[in-house]
Amino acid sequence: MLPIHWSEILFYLFAATAAVQIFYYLFFFNRISSYTLKEKQTSQQHPVSVIICARDEDENLARYLPGVLVQKYATSYEVVAVNDNSLDDSKYILEELGKTFKNLHVVELKQEAKLISGKKYPLSIGIREAKHEILLLSDADCVPASENWIQKIQDAYGDGIDIVLGYGAYHKKKGMLNKLIRFETFHTALQYLSYALAGIPYMGVGRNLSYKKDLFLRNKGFSSINHIASGDDDLFINKVATATNTAVVIDPEAVTFSNPETTWSGWLKQKSRHYSTAKFYKRKHKFLLGLYFTTQFLYYPLLAASFVFFDWKYVAGVTLLRLIIQAVVMTRAMKKMGEPDLRSWFLFLDIWMFIYYIIFVPALWKKPSKRWN
Repeated sequence: MLPIHWSEILFYLFAATAAVQIFYYLFFFNRISSYTLKEKQTSQQHPVSVIICARDEDENLARYLPGVLVQKYATSYEVVAVNDNSLDDSKYILEELGKTFKNLHVVELKQEAKLISGKKYPLSIGIREAKHEILLLSDADCVPASENWIQKIQDAYGDGIDIVLGYGAYHKKKGMLNKLIRFETFHTALQYLSYALAGIPYMGVGRNLSYKKDLFLRNKGFSSINHIASGDDDLFINKVATATNTAVVIDPEAVTFSNPETTWSGWLKQKSRHYSTAKFYKRKHKFLLGLYFTTQFLYYPLLAASFVFFDWKYVAGVTLLRLIIQAVVMTRAMKKMGEPDLRSWFLFLDIWMFIYYIIFVPALWKKPSKRWN
């Protein structure tokens, strides 16, 4: 038997990396690209409490909160706005909105929580003040895509469902930074929504997330993660979500939109804060996410090296197979999730992720910031 040359080993590593990537596209992400909204024969409407925490966000409250307060929902719903020690005009904005919208319930916090950093304390107070069992969380800088947001999210509740995951997108604006931010947000949602559809839910985003108040109380709220500044959304869901108690909503009318960062430094700071919680995920989730990130990071360097040192025809065959599968799955998923303009950029954006990982991997070991806003 002839010994295997190092160039063959290089190609086998490249092929194995591509095979793992193809597995993720077909087994996980294809669940989004082939997702069809199932119409329920009967729809039971539950009273809903929408909870929004804000700190020094008077402009966002004035601009976006009315979009939450004018939802078309036949059953009663309230909006609990927790004003967390704001020093701007948030209090007066909320007072004025309360004169017009009687379903607005304002909670004023005038003291910082001791030993509890981040957003968990104001959110816990908002949940405690909520009148209804179904909770729907969003942020002060978010606006629902339609007046049917509440209806679409709560309609996912059925027997045994305690958690509903939605998509929190960003507004489309000019510039490459906006495309990169929106692609990264889409890419993250593609993962946590497809994992949930596969029976492996691991996170949600607080811009568009719903769960039952009883679930929060039974698990003693955020008590197990109070020492971590972030994680009021992803770490809590990572702890309590199961294959049977979690549903997802992929519907253009059920999306929320936020204003994206407009500077590179602002975005880098934001993403570093988000990624600092990933090390606290359950072991199986860290393995699955780590395997995907590792193979995605290694794919292009191995592709380049294999083209140089191995028979290009074999390398081209593997590359073409992955590219075709990726193009079909990713572009269809982009359309389903309301990001159709990103489809023509998907190959460039996929290559960009190699640079992205270099920038943000250090955040996995970074100590989280104690400020939530």
